[in-house]
Amino acid sequence: MSYPPEGQQHRPPYRPEGQDPQRPYGDQHGQQPYGQEPEPAPRRRSRVRRWVIAGVSVLALAGIAAGVMNHYEIPPFTDKGSAVSFGTPSGGDKGKNPAPQAANSKMLMPTGPPAEFKNSMTLPDGTHVAVTTLDGKKSGFKGKVWVWAPKEYNDPKFAKSGFPVMIALPGGAGYPSNYWMGTDLGLQTSIAKWYAEGKSKPFILAMPVLNPGPDDKGIYWDGSDIPDQPKMGTWLTEDVPDLMKANFRTVKSRDGWAFMGSSTGGFAGLKAVLKHPDKFKAVIASGPDIVPDSSLWKGHDKEKAENNPELLAKQLIDSKGPDVYLAFQVGDSENNKKTLPDVQKFIATFGNKGPVHTELRIIKGGQHNAKTYVPNMGEGPIQYISKVMEGPVE
Repeated sequence: MSYPPEGQQHRPPYRPEGQDPQRPYGDQHGQQPYGQEPEPAPRRRSRVRRWVIAGVSVLALAGIAAGVMNHYEIPPFTDKGSAVSFGTPSGGDKGKNPAPQAANSKMLMPTGPPAEFKNSMTLPDGTHVAVTTLDGKKSGFKGKVWVWAPKEYNDPKFAKSGFPVMIALPGGAGYPSNYWMGTDLGLQTSIAKWYAEGKSKPFILAMPVLNPGPDDKGIYWDGSDIPDQPKMGTWLTEDVPDLMKANFRTVKSRDGWAFMGSSTGGFAGLKAVLKHPDKFKAVIASGPDIVPDSSLWKGHDKEKAENNPELLAKQLIDSKGPDVYLAFQVGDSENNKKTLPDVQKFIATFGNKGPVHTELRIIKGGQHNAKTYVPNMGEGPIQYISKVMEGPVE
């Protein structure tokens, strides 16, 4: 509600008793005659201005404070750290055995027990990247895994559908975090976009740590079970899939399981698919190494050979299957000038021979980094593997 300024109220002027009504009001007191706009008192104007400035300042500071608290993830301005549930095992109750499924179902209901997921970040579409600490029962390694499910996963239309899973592996140390879990690279939003465009399956993402520690002095584990070292191969190919099966509606067969990775993660994903073609069907390997080269293999030549993609591809061809689909992408400006020739040599030797199916995308001007690889996945590789995979399925 607004009020007329002081001196403009619609009421008769006050006159001291005995004053001549013909004499202008205020003449005896040095004031303005009635009917003229009185000049606001300087003190009152100053006081109003101060209150306005103070109010605006408080609101501005409140906005800044909220932004700061959100940036530094201080509740209640962020939902980071809040519990996230992706559903409970079939049968509904936490900790209970899942209800039996029809034998002919292609979908696997969550087997449980459910993990404790905490929100890491919320995307604009309302989906969450959540994190849990997985105590790997088969590898004996304990580490973090980030997960994300597309919005379709909670769509009632897909309530009885199993979704395909992509295990996304980073390059570099891959510890203590997996850089695919951040939204700055756009992996999650890209998958959602590609699915909407008919290019991709609506993959659930599993984003585990790749190594058991930082790569100090160039030490890394090749995503493998190196003797006398943490069993990172078992962690990636057994424990992480078990986590996803326990908490999500997935695809029973290998037709719903794939890897993607860049650099060292590309090598680990490539090797995982070739070593376990009964469990995984496809991989997108970006700027990958082709052979194991960790210094930790010293003295373990036999085990190193068992984790060599070149030897694994030959064995798969000799055994005539099952079919695997390897989508490579490499920038023509990678810092390691051997990367592209090594991938081309692998494809020339083993590609499209028997069960080993390959495709290569050379990224013009592409460098050895995730920001190069993500957008180019949508220009061929994601379609290539999506055509041969299943999901959502019932």
